[in-house]
Amino acid sequence: MLGIGKGIKRIALATLPSLTAACGFQLAGSGSLPAGMSATYLDSAAPRSEFSSSLTEAFRSRGLEFVDSRSEARATLVISEDSTGQRPISFSTRNIPREYEVFYSITFALEVGGQALIEPEYLIARRNYTYDETKVLGKELEETELRRALADDLARQVVRLIEAAAAAPPRTPG
Repeated sequence: MLGIGKGIKRIALATLPSLTAACGFQLAGSGSLPAGMSATYLDSAAPRSEFSSSLTEAFRSRGLEFVDSRSEARATLVISEDSTGQRPISFSTRNIPREYEVFYSITFALEVGGQALIEPEYLIARRNYTYDETKVLGKELEETELRRALADDLARQVVRLIEAAAAAPPRTPG
């Protein structure tokens, strides 16, 4: 009996890659960017923001470098909104904030070869954290790390949306 169970496990593990490929599953980062993005200009409302840094790093990890001017570009990635903030979401009986929501929102669009590949798209990421007024410095660091994580999450979402747009069949005017 013991030998049969191991054989079944081997067969299941051997067929797993073909089953996942058949259903359309892809590993994160395994999609491809549009060919026209080989020379992309990043037009950002906040070029030095956490999101812009995360987005630049996400594209560099896929071999894409941004060009310095629109005239050199075959594609333009427009980040028209790039904002972050926080708001209290719960209070103590003394009206002291106990929990905050940190948020990061962006609006982006992509034009490749003079055609809008992605119309303006709004994305927001949120996370909550508890606040303790006796640990202000630690909580400020936690909030900074949360903002960075949110920016990274949004950058990955933008890359995935662009990869999905590149994989979609071309739209026909109708």
